[in-house]
This record gives sequence, structure tokens and C-alpha cells, in this order.
Amino acid sequence: MTPLTGPVLTAAEMRAAEAASMAAGISVDDLMARAGQALADAVWRFGGGQPVLVLCGPGNNGGDGYVAARLLRDKGLDVRLAALAPPTTAVAQRAADQWAAPVEHLEGAGAAPVLLDCLFGTGLSRPLEASLSTWLADLRRDARFVVAADLPSGVASDDGRDLGAMSADVTIALGALKPAHLVQPSAGLCGFVRVADIGIAAQSVCHVAARPSLAPPRARDHKYTRGLIAIIAGSMPGAANLSAVAAARSGAGYVMLADGQATAVPLSIVPRAFADVLADKRVSALVIGPGLGRDEAARAKLAAALETAIPLVIDADALHLVAPAMLKKRTAPTLLTPHAGEFAALFGTAGGGSKLDQARYAAAQTGATLIFKGADTVIAAPDGAARMAAGSSPWLASAGTGDVLAGIAGAMLGRGMDPLHAAEAALWLHSRAAALAGPGLIADDLLLTLPMALGEASR
Repeated sequence: MTPLTGPVLTAAEMRAAEAASMAAGISVDDLMARAGQALADAVWRFGGGQPVLVLCGPGNNGGDGYVAARLLRDKGLDVRLAALAPPTTAVAQRAADQWAAPVEHLEGAGAAPVLLDCLFGTGLSRPLEASLSTWLADLRRDARFVVAADLPSGVASDDGRDLGAMSADVTIALGALKPAHLVQPSAGLCGFVRVADIGIAAQSVCHVAARPSLAPPRARDHKYTRGLIAIIAGSMPGAANLSAVAAARSGAGYVMLADGQATAVPLSIVPRAFADVLADKRVSALVIGPGLGRDEAARAKLAAALETAIPLVIDADALHLVAPAMLKKRTAPTLLTPHAGEFAALFGTAGGGSKLDQARYAAAQTGATLIFKGADTVIAAPDGAARMAAGSSPWLASAGTGDVLAGIAGAMLGRGMDPLHAAEAALWLHSRAAALAGPGLIADDLLLTLPMALGEASR
């Protein structure tokens, strides 16, 4: 399967993109015809020639379904169509007029091996009625394969809430990806997601996190030009060691452990006193938090690190010791890597909304870039630019993998990348290393596969 790429649009952004396309000369009927063709192609490809039931809502998503049903019937498939209600838009009514075959009422429709779900699109914001949700569950249980138009019906487009959704095996994102294709729990309801180009010039400051293009070392490079990264250790040396080796395996030229224990790490990792590290003008990035602890000594180290003009990754314990106002004072690049618990400890419930909304709020409040970790990782910069992960290995839900990510992020900052692109590169390398490590991975395994991931990103 081709990796997902491109912009990610909210419902409002998608409406604006559609309006701009129509202003540029593409008619709404053309857009519906292209969407219906994309859906018909997906059913034809994945449905195996089995009988199809097309479920149509009253809006334009339903209109796409009428187009797809007609095209599939013309190809000789056994196609039935069931509608929740008559079309409520002129373009959907024109599409329905071309169906010229019986229309069943949705809640009386019998099952079919293949379902094409065209009930609701990006505008849904309230839960499905209980009777409808129950009926869809019955249809889903009896179906062998479900294709969803744009989003599975019962999914909230912008925040990914499950509003009583019927899951899909394949979802055809019409025109562009939406946040719900990438955040949980909705991403798990979409199955495989594919984007259909229907002629909309989709633009957004939010994109799918992409594979970086990292320049390999040049003949004139040396260990300091490739980045001198310092990991500030604390009460749990193992976590700092993971970060240090991850930074080295991600291409850093020189890695130091400040007040750490250099046992069980490669001999190339250099132990140094914390004060000496901060005084070294060659240091190009600091990583603080993994194994730091939360005592007064840890607070003092964090305060000293925040006072520097060195690019800084703040992770783990340090996220429980810092405050947004402290971060706002920094002028040097700062990257935060919280999981949900650490995010809540630092920001509480302020910001609300989707995970993307929360990450953007936190970035604006702190002036830092965030990697808001999880199965649906979101990256957000203070200016609102964002990146979203297109899935990652569930085996990353394992102790120490976040420490590895922090080390990779330090290496990316240390090579001179801006925080947004450093975070995006770190996320990709981390996810790719996990894929290469395979099932049953532990954090240490990522240290072995990171060079292979780095090689793929350096071509």
C-alpha cells in the first residue's frame, strides 16, 4: 500500500477548497461525478463482483452514492440503493434522477455482501440516532466488505470522535485527507485509507508527516559539523542511555552523557560533567528529561538548561517540572515530546477540541514545537503549522521507546534543522525503525534498526 501523503483539511478548509475550485471553473456536478467515479472504482476493485448495496444520505455524500450506484450497475454488477431520506441539495437530486431504479428505505433494506457507505460526510457533529446506528451495525455484521465515501458514517471529521460509526474496510478520502483519517478512535474505523483526486486544489498548513530527505555526511564533514548532542542524565541512567545511543545511531557526530553512567553504552558515548557540558560552545543540542527524576537536583538541571541558548528537547520527567511560562521565555529552538499523561500534567484540559487543536494551543502558549505522542502522534509549531502521523507500530507502546524518540529529535535539532522539520524527521525515523524491528520490539531494538531507517532517509 502506498503511504499516505499530502495536506490534511478540516471540514471548514475542505468547504473553502471546494468553493475555490468551483470559482475556478469546476462545477459542483463535475466534482460529484468525479467523486462517484472514484467510489465506483474502489467497489469494482475491492468488491470482487459481489452484489452491492449503496447507502445514501440526503446530502452531497448521498449524491456521490447515486453516481457510483449508476456506474456500477452500468458495469453489470447487481446493485441496490437504499436512502435515509430524499436528496436535499439540487446537485444530489440531479444525481438521483439519473439512477432510474428502485430506491429502498434504509432501515428496511436487506443485507448485501458489499456495502458502499455514502450516508454522511464531513459535516456530521452529533451522534447517530440509536435506531440508525443499530441498523447499520446489523448491515455491517452481514457484509463481507465495506467501502466508505470520504469518512465512515458516524465519524466526526475534525476530532475523530466515534458518533456511532459503522466501520469500513476501505475509506476513499475525497479530495484530501481529513483529521479523522489519522486520529483515534476514527482512524481505526476507516480501514485502509486512499485519497481520490477529484480536482480540488487542497491546501493546508497541516500535512501528513513525510519521509525526510537527510543529507549524508560530506567529505569535508567532521564529528562537530554533524552535531554534538548532550543528553542530561539523572536518577535513572538507563533512559538517558537509550536517548544517547539513539542520537548517535541517528547520525549525530558526537554524543555526550552529562552526569550519566557510560556503562552498557558504546564506548563512543562520552561521559562529561553537567557544568562542563553547558560550558561547551560546540554543543548543538541538549536533551533533558529521560531518567532525569523529579527531585531538586533535577529541577536545578532543568533550570540551567532552560537558561542556555542551545536548542533543547524536553521529555519525560522534565515535562513534569517545567511550566509554560518558563518555556515562553526561551528564544532558542525548543521541542517538547509529551505523551497524553505528560501533556495533561503540563497543560491540563486547556485548549480543548481535537488532539490537533490541543497540540496547536500548547505550541502557541509555550512558543515551543510539540510532538504530542501516541498511536495518532501530532506535531504542532507555534505558528499553527502541523504534521500528523499516518499510523505507527502498536508495538511502540513499550517502555523506553519515548526515550529513543527524544534522542533522535536531539540529533535532528543538532544538525541544524528547525524544530518542526526536526520533529517530523524524528517521528518518521522512529516509526520506520519500529517497522523494521517488527513485532515484539523493545526500545533497545530500535537502536539496531535506526541506521537502516536513516539510510532510507539519506538517499
